Amino acid sequence: MSIPNGGLITETNAQYYAGSQQFTIASTGVGQTFTSAFETNLTFGSSDPANNNYLLNNFKIFTSPDANVWTELTPTSTATTGAALAAAGSNVTGQKVVSINPGNNNILAGMSVLNGNTLIGVIQTVNSNANFTCVNNLTANVTNATTLTFRFASPWTEANNIITVNSSLTSGNYIKIQLNEDMLWETHGDYEYTKLQDVINNFLIAYVGPGKLIPSVNRNDVIFHARRGLQEFSYDTLRTIRSQELTVPENLTLVIPQDYVNYTRISCVDDEGVQKTIYPANLLTLRPYATPIQDNDGIPTQDSQFSNLEGTSKTTERWDTNNPRNISGAFINDYEVANVYWRNYYDGALGQRYGLNPETSQRNGWFIIDQRKGLFAFSNNLKEKLIILEYISDGNAYNEDFKIPKLAEEALYAHILYAILSTNVGVQEYIVQRFKKERSAKLRNAKIRLSNIKLEEIVQVMRNKSKWIKY
Repeated sequence: MSIPNGGLITETNAQYYAGSQQFTIASTGVGQTFTSAFETNLTFGSSDPANNNYLLNNFKIFTSPDANVWTELTPTSTATTGAALAAAGSNVTGQKVVSINPGNNNILAGMSVLNGNTLIGVIQTVNSNANFTCVNNLTANVTNATTLTFRFASPWTEANNIITVNSSLTSGNYIKIQLNEDMLWETHGDYEYTKLQDVINNFLIAYVGPGKLIPSVNRNDVIFHARRGLQEFSYDTLRTIRSQELTVPENLTLVIPQDYVNYTRISCVDDEGVQKTIYPANLLTLRPYATPIQDNDGIPTQDSQFSNLEGTSKTTERWDTNNPRNISGAFINDYEVANVYWRNYYDGALGQRYGLNPETSQRNGWFIIDQRKGLFAFSNNLKEKLIILEYISDGNAYNEDFKIPKLAEEALYAHILYAILSTNVGVQEYIVQRFKKERSAKLRNAKIRLSNIKLEEIVQVMRNKSKWIKY
């Protein structure tokens, strides 16, 4: 692939595939800066792995003398030592000046001074390679010949995608920005999307201004209609489907995901990794929204605050302890082969499955949505089973920099245009209706494009239909 030269792709192959950007250090010194060219913004918390904010980082910094063996740039990797120089039997507590013997050229201003794991000072000025002035007086006794550790508390920082290295770098060596693996996953395949911010900017350029369809409009209005369009498209056009791999716990319930709008499929995964659809139990049972405690006359009772007293649901208790085989009609002792006639097995019950309800004659189990508690509840045959939850999100849950597939970009422009014109009292109705039709037509085109039907898949289905049905 060509090196980025002004096109829409701004990342090199190394940045896209490996998530790394490498620099050659031009000169020896401290305070050098390096600018990230990733299409995603860097997130910085701390450069010290011992700091909890380090977990906020979506990248790491590495250095190398040969670009083969890399060492992460952390306080530990910047550490160097020196033996404290003091008169025999004395200490330098309360003093600002630290002397060591022999000298160490690797000790720099800004380094922390540690006695073991205890921070005792921070170097402000390097007087010589053997004499240093601290910011404040030393906070602990340092006897003669005590080995002190000197290191950077923050060997590097980041702001506005610019890395500033506080520690010393050597000319001819190398430094690398490496994205974390989960961040790298989010960047792969990103070219099929257009950032919503770019859609908004493009819309303002193409449709807003003197002599254009919209003479003037507030940018916030465009943002509102763009986000609402993305939300509406997500339900039945974009189908922003997320999935989670979960294990059903002992209580047979799982919390609805934070960005959940509606489920598309819930399935159980067998030992071979094959998904088997779990069906809703809507016609079998439900989770009552309220379970008021009744008196002997059947009237709900109240507490001291005049609110109904709540009890536990007997419906839920009975469903959780129910044997799903009583519903499915299974009669074979081995549940793994129940629900289908197994020609190698005969238990004297042949014919007992006549008249079963096909809707419930399945062994995959059932689930219920508990709207009050925000839970998925499962039948007890799914306890400790691995399931896949596939659900729709509206595209607005997490990212501030929303994305829309390029195949639906034109439809979103049409949606924004229609939404603005339809809410403007000065626009004639025939114009509004014209762009309403245009919005519908472009949305229909987007659905066709995103359907992603391939000729080979259609052929495969047709070939399956041509098979003989054999006894």
